[in-house]
Amino acid sequence: MISFVAIPVSSCFAANQKNTGCGLGSLIMQGNDGLLFQVLAVTTNGTCGNQTFGITSGTLNCEQPSKFVSREKMSSFIADNMDNLANDIARGHGEYLNTLAVLMEVPEGSRADFYTLLQNNFSNIYSSPQISSVEVLDNIESLM
Repeated sequence: MISFVAIPVSSCFAANQKNTGCGLGSLIMQGNDGLLFQVLAVTTNGTCGNQTFGITSGTLNCEQPSKFVSREKMSSFIADNMDNLANDIARGHGEYLNTLAVLMEVPEGSRADFYTLLQNNFSNIYSSPQISSVEVLDNIESLM
């Protein structure tokens, strides 16, 4: 009877913590390997709803997705350079257009085609004088 009880109890403390993902629970239970600690970590993450925050902010043992970081940089760049970028897109070349291509990770060999695509679709990208930088980015991404 004792060996029967000892097996389930020991298995509660001998599992892999990678199963819990990131979040506050994984920080609190860090270094404590086992099923019981995994359940506590997952319950803490689920109850507090902190994994989304951790993923978007890159905290709580979570990694921020590279596409999210990339989009954030592109959005900031476009917001700061709306007029200059519009001029470069209209001309089909320029420093601001090149920087956008780098931020969008367009391969060097494909940049001329990228510039032409944007130039040919200028009126779709900058569809109104009151357009926001977020809309410009959305319009550019819809062409890709």
